[in-house]
Amino acid sequence: NGTTEEVKKIVTTLNEAEVPSEDVVEVVVSPPFVFLTLVKSLLRSDFHVAAQNCWVRKGGAFTGEISAEMLVNLGIPWVIIGHSERRALLNESNEFVGDKVAYAVSQGVKAIACIGETLEQRESGSTMAVVAAQTKAIAEKVTNWENVVLAYEPVWAIGTGKVATPAQAQEVHCELRKWLNDNVNSEVAASTRIIYGGSVNGANCNELAAQPDVDGFLVGGASLKFSNVLSFIVPLV
Repeated sequence: NGTTEEVKKIVTTLNEAEVPSEDVVEVVVSPPFVFLTLVKSLLRSDFHVAAQNCWVRKGGAFTGEISAEMLVNLGIPWVIIGHSERRALLNESNEFVGDKVAYAVSQGVKAIACIGETLEQRESGSTMAVVAAQTKAIAEKVTNWENVVLAYEPVWAIGTGKVATPAQAQEVHCELRKWLNDNVNSEVAASTRIIYGGSVNGANCNELAAQPDVDGFLVGGASLKFSNVLSFIVPLV
């Protein structure tokens, strides 16, 4: 979303914000592809820029796609992969997302890997089976977990105004960390950041952030209201 002027306004607000140092909180801004270079040129140096997607392998004859190598060339250090909208609308499978994450990381791009269940899956009691399968597809391809952040985004809470309760978010995050401990190793389980995304806003982020296994947020619609963005950054430390 957004126009050049709207993007500039958001970046200006972020640049003027008083926030903790980078070793306390890491801020990553993810504009549409067409604004990546603009945002990178204007954004303060202690904030980082992410693409919203990248291609699954080395660049080639894939019209309209953006490769990880192209992101590296532009100096874009982060990419979001496997967002629920792409999984649903573009039929990106768990395996495809796993391949994307692995290839991006292999090229030196840090990946925010999205996982999460639908309302039907939650109501059927299969939440953990779903997110475990999604995480397994990533774990089967990735060896360098230092450059992977898991983003739990319950699909039923995206753009709906619904939000997982702090207890619901903590339950899934805790189980994901246990899954990493049992299926990857204890070091990865302890060090991997698991962030929450799903109708998070300035009003509910503090209670969610108080949960021991919620390490941050993937902010969706609220990020367009840049006064809300600052409310995530400042009070949570």
